[in-house]
Amino acid sequence: MKRVLTIFFITILLHNGHVEAQNDTGMSGQAIGSGVLNPGVPFLSLTPDARGSSLGESGAATDPDVYSLYWNNAKLVFIEHKMGGTLSYTPWLNKIANDMFISYVAGYLKIDDKQAIGLSLRYFNLGEFQINDGLGTFIAELNPYEVAVDATYSRKLTDHLSLGISGRFINSNISRQFALLEDIGAGYSVAIDLGVYYKKSITLAGNNADLSLGAHLSNFGTKINYGNNGNGDFIPTNLRMGTALRNYLDENNSLTFVFDINKLMIPTPPVYGRDESGNREIIDGKDPNRSLFSGTFGSFGDAPGGLSEELKELTFSTGLEYWYKSAFAVRAGYFHENRYKGDRQYLTFGLGFRYQVFGFDTSYLAPLSKNHPLAETLRFSVLFNFN
Repeated sequence: MKRVLTIFFITILLHNGHVEAQNDTGMSGQAIGSGVLNPGVPFLSLTPDARGSSLGESGAATDPDVYSLYWNNAKLVFIEHKMGGTLSYTPWLNKIANDMFISYVAGYLKIDDKQAIGLSLRYFNLGEFQINDGLGTFIAELNPYEVAVDATYSRKLTDHLSLGISGRFINSNISRQFALLEDIGAGYSVAIDLGVYYKKSITLAGNNADLSLGAHLSNFGTKINYGNNGNGDFIPTNLRMGTALRNYLDENNSLTFVFDINKLMIPTPPVYGRDESGNREIIDGKDPNRSLFSGTFGSFGDAPGGLSEELKELTFSTGLEYWYKSAFAVRAGYFHENRYKGDRQYLTFGLGFRYQVFGFDTSYLAPLSKNHPLAETLRFSVLFNFN
């Protein structure tokens, strides 16, 4: 059981970075707590594809492909092909366990030039664990997992502008598995994604270029509850805004610059203290046990540290993508999160190949801190497109 809990909590902390919390001394007025945002089912925010990962976790306005179902569903209708799909695989925390992974399967179909639909499935497997008691007697075998199934519709409003909407069903059986037959069930939630995308051809330094802008609200939905918490946990509702500029250097070479900003729209943990009787109380910030709309849209102004702390909750992603003859790509990127809000800072690298209807992408993550469990994270994606 210790190994299960260790890997489970490491997984959560690696999504949100490290937690820097003060100890609760029980003294009157002593502040305790952490400003790190901790949503439920954080696997929804783990990048499923190699292309976006290699660009520093960017994708709000990159060139449309099947991965648009995750990054910005409004881009889907701008794909040049009639139909296609992808399969992605990411060994997760392979420096700690060898059987944890994230897999992603998706497909799309263009109904006509103005409409497209898509389906996708994300599966997060935490591996198999054998649980023994203190005497070494076998108790149970666990296989905790989480899954999300999506359906998407994307439509052009003009030749340059499109909108997208997705519906999502989420299932998490982690808590039930860890409870070992106690009265705790699997967690369920439903959510929607909303996207907008704008793309226009321009001239840059005498070269043809494409300028793109995108915004995507993802995982806006009900709290997830495992049966032992009446309030439930906010799922990782996220607002992503980005831009991309692709410069066609000549008929064979192009270079794209991408930049994204993300805001996790869940309540910021308040600062807690102790009253004169030793009871825990909020001394700064807002109660995180709020309604969906209050917690989500109130997240822009609920940080105890005011505007300066709200700005610290923004993450930044940037990347460069070079293409040769639309057949071979080299990518690099950088992801930055404030040190007080998780401290995830790393470089990313990747390659991409396209041949006829098939494509292959891979990415490599290199944290800037030593001995980081996410070091050497590899992602692999295979895609296909048909006219």
